[in-house]
Amino acid sequence: MSIKLHIERLVLDGLPVTHSQGPLVKSAVETELARLMAEGGLAQELTTGGTVPAVRADTISSSGSSPAQIGRQIAKAVYGGIGK
Repeated sequence: MSIKLHIERLVLDGLPVTHSQGPLVKSAVETELARLMAEGGLAQELTTGGTVPAVRADTISSSGSSPAQIGRQIAKAVYGGIGK
């Protein structure tokens, strides 16, 4: 199965991430989300294709977290809305 994922916009309100750290967060989100989807797959309603206009994700705890850790937490929260 081939999965194509496009995230048009990721809003990071209230997170301790500077503009220069944005690419680190982005990379961590992409890597972790790809890993989670490869291991766990997608929710049944998404396996036939189509688009999802928005995914609600759980709150993450960013206190004392590095940009990479924040990215992994974001990916896990997003996967919670699209995964099995």
